[in-house]
Amino acid sequence: MTLRIIATGGTFDKHYDELAGKLTFSESQLPDVLKRARLTVPVELEVRSSLIDSLDMVDKDRQEILQSCQNSPEKAIVIIHGTDTMRETAQVLGGASLDKTIVFTGAMIPYEIANSDALFNLGFACGVAQLLAPGVYVAMNGQVFSWDNVQKDRSAGVFVTNS
Repeated sequence: MTLRIIATGGTFDKHYDELAGKLTFSESQLPDVLKRARLTVPVELEVRSSLIDSLDMVDKDRQEILQSCQNSPEKAIVIIHGTDTMRETAQVLGGASLDKTIVFTGAMIPYEIANSDALFNLGFACGVAQLLAPGVYVAMNGQVFSWDNVQKDRSAGVFVTNS
């Protein structure tokens, strides 16, 4: 089995620009992250040409992610996505009813910042993407949610089932 990982941006891949004093995007950190993760399953990494914050995502971006999943020969796909609109993109893919296992993940703290949850979330998502039945899921902080039963609890900084 080969696993496809699609990087779209989000907090996971942000860099701290100390001159500007803010988080920005430059080159994806995913090649280094994957080396550090030491995955033994073959991985096809697809980094979108422009990494963006999920708050800046529009329908066109979501359709491009869907197209990437449709065109992927891999049956197991992990999508690294910003947490603010992860659910909205998962809905687009869930509604498409692809015969693939698609797992969204991200981070509340950027990979390069101390105490980030990025590496754990990526490893967890890669593991469950190989085990779950076809469908669309969100895997964050050790929990897996169906695309149609998840929401971000902004006050706690975690994902929970819909209330």
